[in-house]
Amino acid sequence: MILSDELLDAQGHVLLPQGTVLTDATLALMPRHGIAMLPIALPEQPSEAEQAASQEQRVARIEHLFRKNDPDSDTDWATALLRRFVTDYRLGLAPAEE
Repeated sequence: MILSDELLDAQGHVLLPQGTVLTDATLALMPRHGIAMLPIALPEQPSEAEQAASQEQRVARIEHLFRKNDPDSDTDWATALLRRFVTDYRLGLAPAEE
């Protein structure tokens, strides 16, 4: 977790600057300073172009992993089924049903 704003104590002194990575040890010290809530930065969402590029990379990786398998062939059904499951998992699709 990362702080989205400066963390100030009751007197206005900066305890932690903006952008500080919060560790378990840091979080354990917060009650000592009377701090019950922290401003946490939300992770940035990738753009549509970045998401598309990432999905293309995943598809290319799956193609590489299963390069010796023809997905339309009925002779190696076990590998074809494994490929479908891996593809669905890596692309975040609903599980393939047999």
